Amino acid sequence: MNKMSRRNVYQHQVDLINMKIANCPREEFRKNLERVPYRGYRVEKISDGREIVITKPGSKFTFGTLKREDFMVWIHSPDDSSLWLISHKEIYNDLKNKGDISPPETVRIINGLEQVCSGEEPDKVLSSFSPPLTNPIGELPEVLFKAYKWIWGQEDCNYPTGEGREMSMKGIRELRTELLRKK
Repeated sequence: MNKMSRRNVYQHQVDLINMKIANCPREEFRKNLERVPYRGYRVEKISDGREIVITKPGSKFTFGTLKREDFMVWIHSPDDSSLWLISHKEIYNDLKNKGDISPPETVRIINGLEQVCSGEEPDKVLSSFSPPLTNPIGELPEVLFKAYKWIWGQEDCNYPTGEGREMSMKGIRELRTELLRKK
């Protein structure tokens, strides 16, 4: 094939493992392929036993081209082998629900997210709170901090000349302003 006519060619180091699945009739081959395990990177441990995992590449396409640096951020539960692809909307709604129960504590959590957004490590931020953060409802603040560290990194890779992490942080800051009015 002429190199000039190739599309979606990327230069990137890939960590590969060997796998061999013999060809066989359609249904059997499909079942064999479905048993292929996911590959990812464990990047954060959570105190409740779950972990933050990233898989690369992600699935971001821009103008028909795969974003080569994209990855997906998951919350993995080793107990039941579940992978939750947590979203901005789910985190925002979790913060909103926390704010309905305890505006002051949710403001503290958002202040911690601000620190993580600025580049501080989630565990360092968590340990800096005195008294320690509490969780009014929903996901642990630790989960939000550690998931967003990686989600924001993903956004910065996908939009290196744009807003990146500021796209989601803007809405969270607006929520903090609303909660401060409730105090």
